[in-house]
Amino acid sequence: MVPALRYIRGACGPALGGFPGGFSSAGRPAPGRSWPLCQGGRPASTRSFDVVVIGGGIVGLASARALILRHPALSIGVLEKEKDLAIHQTGHNSGVIHSGIYYKPESLKAKLCVQGAALIYEYCKQKGISYKQCGKLIVAVEQEEIPRLQALYERGRQNGVQGLRLIQQEDIKKKEPYCRGLMAIDCPYTGIVDYRQVALSFAKDFQEAGGFVLTNFEVKDIELAKESPSRSKDGMKYPIVIRNTKGEEVQCQYVVTCAGLYSDRISELSGCNPDPRIVPFRGDYLILKPEKCYLVKGNIYPVPDSRFPFLGVHFTPRMDGSIWLGPNAVLAFKREGYRPFDFSARDIMDIIIKRGPAGVRAQALDRDGNLVEDFVFDGGVGDIGNRILHVRNAPSPAATSSLAISGMIADEVQQRFKL
Repeated sequence: MVPALRYIRGACGPALGGFPGGFSSAGRPAPGRSWPLCQGGRPASTRSFDVVVIGGGIVGLASARALILRHPALSIGVLEKEKDLAIHQTGHNSGVIHSGIYYKPESLKAKLCVQGAALIYEYCKQKGISYKQCGKLIVAVEQEEIPRLQALYERGRQNGVQGLRLIQQEDIKKKEPYCRGLMAIDCPYTGIVDYRQVALSFAKDFQEAGGFVLTNFEVKDIELAKESPSRSKDGMKYPIVIRNTKGEEVQCQYVVTCAGLYSDRISELSGCNPDPRIVPFRGDYLILKPEKCYLVKGNIYPVPDSRFPFLGVHFTPRMDGSIWLGPNAVLAFKREGYRPFDFSARDIMDIIIKRGPAGVRAQALDRDGNLVEDFVFDGGVGDIGNRILHVRNAPSPAATSSLAISGMIADEVQQRFKL
């Protein structure tokens, strides 16, 4: 017999704002309490869903929210392997609301970031979630950087980024009195926010619309349900079985995977293509002493070097008033290895058998060892593959883009699965 599952549901009082042990008005668990759970919130016969979303990070929660708001008659569940939501990539990032200046014109990254930033600002205003539109300077400190800076400015204009200006030394000092540079891009639309708070607000919306969240559900198997003699020739209504490491299971018609650091492994579990592979690199930050935080007002970034696919070490204000400097990029020996000596033999074997660019924090690599730069969404073939949509590569600026990504995923699910 399948063990009883633990559910969070909008109908369960303790999971909602204004009830004891529930969410605060900003959508996070009340201080001093773990994520609230409702045990046995559904009858045993309803361990089934029309759609299951695997992954309780910001992209998975935004996608589940978008799906249930668009299809309120469907039963939708989110499976999260941890006891709390949004604690990995969502809870370990710089908190920047990106404007969309960096990304190749017409790419998904560019389109979804520009759309997503506008949606995040609007959502935070509606929900009363604190944010700061503190802006960003991208600063050239050498003459040889100026052509790259000007090209980046033109790229931002092509992408439709709001309010961009090229400014000279005197204006740099007006914006950031302790910053020195020859020329800079003033990007006033960049901001900061606590993305975990945003993600938990998405979860609250999802639950209030009737969605279910199952925590402590680490997916181990995805397979077809065995036919039952009592079923019609048309097959079972919920043909996919998702089983966790404890032997608990749910059944569903369709699956959307938003598994972040484990997206390749979840795809492989479902019988779909494991490529692109995820290779984890850890980024470390330094924190300015509190008495030195006056030196930085907004985000200060270097001109990106085209030899490297990331944005470089930068100063980033945080919502708590601290200032971070970073990140670097060092190979992580574990996919959730936030400490220098965290180690997983399986994760390191996944890394060392793949060829990749040296000195680059690779987020996803294709089978030839090339860095995958854009968002990747795909499905599969066969009885299971035709019922699954995988979010395969959603690195930065995925948090900024989460609401825009969720809209695209909802469109794709509706078209692919004929909802």
